[in-house]
Amino acid sequence: MLSINPKSLSTSKLHSYLLSAVAPRPIAFASTVDADGHANLSPFSFFNVFSANPPILVFSPSRRVKDNTIKHTLQNVTATKEVVINVVSFDMVHQASLSSTEYPEGVNEFEKAGFTMLKSDLVKPFRVAESPVQLECKVTDIIALGNEGGAGNLVICEVVKLHIDEDVLNEDGSINQVKLDLVARAGGSYYSRVKKGFFEIPKPLTTLGIGVDSFPEKVKNSMVLTGNDLGMLGNVESLPTEAEVTAFIADVSERYPDMKNMPHRQKHKLARNYLSFGDVESAWKVLLS
Repeated sequence: MLSINPKSLSTSKLHSYLLSAVAPRPIAFASTVDADGHANLSPFSFFNVFSANPPILVFSPSRRVKDNTIKHTLQNVTATKEVVINVVSFDMVHQASLSSTEYPEGVNEFEKAGFTMLKSDLVKPFRVAESPVQLECKVTDIIALGNEGGAGNLVICEVVKLHIDEDVLNEDGSINQVKLDLVARAGGSYYSRVKKGFFEIPKPLTTLGIGVDSFPEKVKNSMVLTGNDLGMLGNVESLPTEAEVTAFIADVSERYPDMKNMPHRQKHKLARNYLSFGDVESAWKVLLS
């Protein structure tokens, strides 16, 4: 057995070990606003429920390992003392992953990831309409665990209102875990779909994905593409050029001789097929043909 003194490791190596060993972890999809009311949305997997009376959740936005900076979420909860914790189901996990991109301050991750902003009842931050359970919270305390990169900040939240999609409830009003279909985080690019097991999602681009708000309207408002499809499509640095699309159409002309004139719905179904194999580049070329 490998035995290690944590102090002998770099923070990034220790971080990797801990995230892989303590897994899967539930995801707090935290919605906040800054002092001026600008919305922010980000997922955190250092998260759990710790009390029912009072109802207390705790999540931890850690200081970034690479440069010791803090996240916008931590700045916002410090300023406003409010947050909405949204749970992440499988149907929205790619969008949630896209929202974790390090967009500059002031960028609205709801728009970038293609989520719907839903007004809360008791707090200022918006809820994620697509999330099956949304928990409005007041922040009661923030405990800094250190000042170096990788140090956590325990955000202690009291739930003041719950919102639960009736579609995930049993007849007796309890939550049906299978219908809820939650996902959790593990090490590296791994996630766990509670009812099915592990799967991978490529980490968001460090160069910043274009986001759903940059899509052509016919793609953004598709009746075929799912939220997960949109999340995958949004995690590209740029769209294919017209020349690249033309070359692609020529390459697949034997199989799809009339791609350019396909109805939008048919193109979107074909793009979904490419996405099912992880081929985001080809999916975009189909959509832009």
